[in-house]
Amino acid sequence: MANDKLVDVQRPANGGEAIDNLAMWRGLNAPNRPDTHKRILVTGGAGFIGSHLVDRLMEDGNEVIVVDSLFTGKKDNFAKWRLHPRFEFFRHDVTEPFNAEIDHIYHLACPASPVHYKYNAIKTIKTNVLGTMHMLGLAKRTGARFLLASTSEVYGDPEVHPQTEDYWGNVNPIGVRSCYDEGKRVSETLAFDYNRQHGVEIRVVRIFNTYGPRMVLNDGRVVSNFVGQAIRGDPLTIYGDGLQTRSFCYVSDLVDGMVRMMNQDSFLGPINMGNPGEFTMKELAEIIKELVNPKLDIKYLPATPDDPMKRKPDISKAKNFLGWEPKIALRDGLVPMVEDFKKRILGAPEESDE
Repeated sequence: MANDKLVDVQRPANGGEAIDNLAMWRGLNAPNRPDTHKRILVTGGAGFIGSHLVDRLMEDGNEVIVVDSLFTGKKDNFAKWRLHPRFEFFRHDVTEPFNAEIDHIYHLACPASPVHYKYNAIKTIKTNVLGTMHMLGLAKRTGARFLLASTSEVYGDPEVHPQTEDYWGNVNPIGVRSCYDEGKRVSETLAFDYNRQHGVEIRVVRIFNTYGPRMVLNDGRVVSNFVGQAIRGDPLTIYGDGLQTRSFCYVSDLVDGMVRMMNQDSFLGPINMGNPGEFTMKELAEIIKELVNPKLDIKYLPATPDDPMKRKPDISKAKNFLGWEPKIALRDGLVPMVEDFKKRILGAPEESDE
């Protein structure tokens, strides 16, 4: 297992004597550390959402371990924490076991865009199944609380609108997106079975379309596609007639909801997290044109297989159980995202893992 810091995660970093008190090692009663601060593992912590979550957890004073294979994640996303004493990074694939003593696990590891999860469909479903099993097994061993980053894709092409958590979905089990859609559905099944059978404390969050700085430039998702094309001066490409809808949540709003979900003690989930504001692809394209270059053209291409026509979360449970709802409007959130993309596309070298 390659890592940036030569630390045996099963023993204290200072190579001290055997630990008699597991709670002390996990930091629950460590000197000069409030009880509210935790030792937290974030899988997929070098990715778009994961790195923003790491920022929040570090700023809150926690110890954070990031585990990421760097398939889509970038070390640059957490560069400011690399030398921080409360931060550790391990380049590791969650389809293999990983051991650490932790209090909380945020399990985000899995490519989340069609371009990347279709690239190696078998690896994607292995990440969802084996990776989730390994992290739930770690939670069982350590007594850690486990949060699964699931997805609105579990609803498939929904016949219920907006989508509520009790809707079972309309998913093609053998389609080109099934490695992700069905993989996440199995991840949820595993989480609830580990809770029922082994008493693992779980939290399940279904994430709807999220956007913001650090999105992967070539991930194939509509917001990053449109912003990247607009900055390059290319036509904005819409697949299908442009009447399909999505709801877009700014990443800081989502991270706040995930942290709230992890830290409350009464509700396992699943719970929808997203912005219920609904936009057609045409409307999104017009907003981005207005922000970047009103003279851009829009180009229509054939629809992609199994692409849902509607997607909008019912967030009543998030409001009731967590007191959470998004605060940042789409147009406002696009401004920092556009600035971030401009820097990377126009003024920076190609992204790399290193």
